[in-house]
Amino acid sequence: MQLKRVVITGLGALTPIGNNIEEYWNGLVNGVSGAAPITYFDAAKFKTRFACELKNFNVKDYIDRKESRRMDRFTQYAMIASNEAIQDADLNLDTVDKYRVGVIWGAGIGGLETFQDEVLNYAKGDGSPRFNPFFIPKMIADIAPGHISIKHGFMGPNYTTVSACASSANALIDALNYIRLGHCDVIVSGGSEAAVTIAGMGGFNAMHALSTRNDNPEAASRPFDAERDGFVLGEGAGALILEEYEHAKARGAKIYAEVIGGGLSSDAHHMTAPHPDGLGVIAVMKNCLENAGIKPEDVDHINTHGTSTPLGDVAELKAISEVFGDHAKNININSTKSMTGHLLGAAGAIEAVASILAMKHGIVPPTINHSTVDENINPDLNLTLNTPQKREIKVAMSNTFGFGGHNACVAFRKLD
Repeated sequence: MQLKRVVITGLGALTPIGNNIEEYWNGLVNGVSGAAPITYFDAAKFKTRFACELKNFNVKDYIDRKESRRMDRFTQYAMIASNEAIQDADLNLDTVDKYRVGVIWGAGIGGLETFQDEVLNYAKGDGSPRFNPFFIPKMIADIAPGHISIKHGFMGPNYTTVSACASSANALIDALNYIRLGHCDVIVSGGSEAAVTIAGMGGFNAMHALSTRNDNPEAASRPFDAERDGFVLGEGAGALILEEYEHAKARGAKIYAEVIGGGLSSDAHHMTAPHPDGLGVIAVMKNCLENAGIKPEDVDHINTHGTSTPLGDVAELKAISEVFGDHAKNININSTKSMTGHLLGAAGAIEAVASILAMKHGIVPPTINHSTVDENINPDLNLTLNTPQKREIKVAMSNTFGFGGHNACVAFRKLD
């Protein structure tokens, strides 16, 4: 069968460096760090006392107080970003066939704060099980797309993908395939996460995953730098409207880019560490190129997973050198996690948005905080260090990997 073409017609973002698409893009191109001391709880006794929290954000500016109290923060973030994307796409909700509009959303953890608070409240009591009736509906990872579909009446496929930090990239690939196969006209996709909590920070600290650069948090997320010491935890959401090309054309929609392919693979190596030779990453990028029907030399830009961990950054860049060969030096490679921190299940979504905006504006955002060369990294690679670079981008790829060895890669093409 002839596969349908799929395009992006709407974008939404709620990030540590901007609470909407315009603010997010300004933060990216200006190299703004979203890292700062934690304000959500007293982190004085934690190994890491900073994170990339949302700034100047009040949920009451977006969602009714009664409604918001029935949602964990990760769902609130999903609602806000998806609303922006739906408005940006200028979808006419009165005329669209809602049976052919789906919501496929990613979340690596889901309602961690809700779970944490309910258990702590129980532990403080006399043993009586006085749990909030909204405990389970607030906590479960699939509730975010449920709320989105209920609000807008979308009656197509509705579920959450969970593959740790690859979750929202998985969601985008599932959305791509549902539309390609003709099952849907439009899918609201993306991801959200709200793990800057006592349990989130404590858990990641216990496994030595986080940077402990408490004296200089703004510079703690430093992908590819020799002195990197772990990732910085972030929060927020990214949303994208995927739409069948002819459907978008028929309603005169603006089109940001075409989604031309997606790849998936597994490291099959370790619970948390990447394969040292990047075998799973090599496989996922090759799978994406094949699925997109493009050659390595067609790629102009790669937004890497680039978490600022000692092992992960080296393995990913080794894989890029292996897959792209001599052309690798012609690719603008960056890691926007240097600014946003790591949004876990939402990372793939906000980084896909960053890739699409880079294509639209002809500017690759920088990888900030780089000061010391890592001798284990190929010096011929253009890592877009510290300063944004102008260039025409016809094809961009976005890599996202997760604990458990989950790898996802999505490819976008600029339409002429």
